[in-house]
Amino acid sequence: MMASIIPAVPSSDGSNTGSLTDASQTYGEIQRLLKAKDDTSRFVGLALLKSVLDNGQLVNDPVKVRTLWESLSPKFFDRLLRARSTKVQHLEANAMVDVAVSVLHTFSTMLPEASRKEKRLVGRVSPLLKALIESPPETRKLILQTLLTISSQPEGASEILSTDDTSQLVEIAAWNSLALDVLRYTWTNAATLCGKADAVKKQVDRTVPELLRVFNDTDAVTLVSFCGSLLADLDPKVLSSNPKWLEPLVSVLRRIIASRPTSAGRAAYTQLAAIILQHYPLNGSQLLFNDDYSLHQDSKPFSYLFVNLLLIDLRSSFPTLLEQLNDGKYPEISRRLAGAFDVLSGFIGCLVKSLDDETNSVKFSIPPDLLLKLRKDIAETMSLTIEYLRDRWDASIAGTSGLHPSARTGTSVTSEGARLTITWESKKDSITGDPLILAAIRCLAIWIREDENENLRNESSGLMDMFVELYKMSDPSSLDFRYPILLALEGMMTTEDGVENFLGQEGWQAVGQDLQALLRCILNSEHGSSSHTTLSDAARGLEIVRVLLAVVDSPSTDTNENWMAAIGITTSMKPPSKDSPPIVIELQIAMVQISTALLSKAAGGMKKRGVTSIPALSGLTRQLQKVVGCMENTLDAEEFTEQLDDVELDLENLRLSR
Repeated sequence: MMASIIPAVPSSDGSNTGSLTDASQTYGEIQRLLKAKDDTSRFVGLALLKSVLDNGQLVNDPVKVRTLWESLSPKFFDRLLRARSTKVQHLEANAMVDVAVSVLHTFSTMLPEASRKEKRLVGRVSPLLKALIESPPETRKLILQTLLTISSQPEGASEILSTDDTSQLVEIAAWNSLALDVLRYTWTNAATLCGKADAVKKQVDRTVPELLRVFNDTDAVTLVSFCGSLLADLDPKVLSSNPKWLEPLVSVLRRIIASRPTSAGRAAYTQLAAIILQHYPLNGSQLLFNDDYSLHQDSKPFSYLFVNLLLIDLRSSFPTLLEQLNDGKYPEISRRLAGAFDVLSGFIGCLVKSLDDETNSVKFSIPPDLLLKLRKDIAETMSLTIEYLRDRWDASIAGTSGLHPSARTGTSVTSEGARLTITWESKKDSITGDPLILAAIRCLAIWIREDENENLRNESSGLMDMFVELYKMSDPSSLDFRYPILLALEGMMTTEDGVENFLGQEGWQAVGQDLQALLRCILNSEHGSSSHTTLSDAARGLEIVRVLLAVVDSPSTDTNENWMAAIGITTSMKPPSKDSPPIVIELQIAMVQISTALLSKAAGGMKKRGVTSIPALSGLTRQLQKVVGCMENTLDAEEFTEQLDDVELDLENLRLSR
């Protein structure tokens, strides 16, 4: 019976006690005991096995590890883990659980990956969870580590998810972060399995409120950090579109921000706020930034305090960033500052939206004096951002501002290996893979486009070589810099320096080639396609045309012969169908607009050669008018009709001027 199976047990530190540790015992004897029919012999074998495992005698013998593992009875393991719920005396029950947990933990680390997916291990999830609360700290830690190993495999994560009871993990989460790690690995890995998304969504929605309750009397930094990592790891499709836990979670985040947090707290709330804005842009921005100042006239609005803290963190971090590139903590620093830039981007977007809101539906109320101070602080932060981007680009790629790429190819062989002679960079991470660089460029782009600060736009144009080369180096499967760079260019093209630097760095060729390639992809796809790729390409194409139109319209530029290739691309386009996405229709209208703009500004032989395209452009314009006339969205239709009327007028003027 279970009550009488303990003759002696090895001590927890692996030292030998009694007859169980007799060195003459063989592996065959252990295997024989484990396969015995009575529980007493099995426990003797298990206790002896624990001693052998603790002494590390099987570390280099995977065959014996596998043999002994398969000799263990899963049902016997489960009975040991549930010993506290039987009539076994308390001390004996604790010993049974301790030995079973210790052996399971050791095997979970020694078994090959394929074995960790098998039912023999993952099937122990339920009894391990039930043994969690009443176990002493050391045993509890081993249980959590074992569950963490199990949850790292989709099969194990699915088993934990199927228990549908996370209460044991929730109750200890406030003082043991491993419990949170088990939950995160369980949900993220189970979500990768077909048909498990709904179960993950339901368990997340049920568990997060329970975690908020458990962490209510703590500083909750651990919880905020956990939620930030969880939301970053989970696909938004696995999450509820408007979860009930979002508002109380943001309330916790606000409480941390108002409490003078530590560096860990700053990193936690920054990254959580950034991922909330990414997953829940509308609700997230309302919860984080929308304040009714009339209710708090005796204090500064939360949104002001929050953004001000982020700006201070950014400005104070820039001076030492370059020297930390090879520090092991740099990836963590990069993620925190990238999150700060993302939150700042969200704030600027919310601010612009509130200024454009004529219905006063956006409760965004910062007093004018504080708003002016924020504008000044943001501009100063953007100026420092430009300096840092310049230094980082020169350090990693360029060597110095304005140096031609052909001068960067030389290497020098030193005692530490070959290296570029004029640059230095992180040993592990390149600038094109650094999320901080992408987030900084995106935030800078939004600000210089929305804020009419000519000095800042001119400063930004000093980064033109970086923008053009990063655009060409962008990898859509990794960090894609193209759209943020286009937004930045749109702001810079309002200045003469911006246009001059853009053309000097061969920016037209870089974005023009991308425009031609994406148009080919869109036109080769079904006209009615609304796939994410098509819409994304069309949005980028539209932004490219806006930049090129700004260049063409600039009084300081003359039409270049190479630019006229855009007209040939336009005339080769097939008109969209009435089912095409509005943005695809808008892109084609934009292509007609830039074609007529190029023809209007062209002179001499270029214009004579180009006017032969007028009939084709007129025909495409009429076909676009027919498609626009069938659009259901009347607002889009009115705007597109007005644009096409202007194009038609320009084409008529070109015909008359021949």
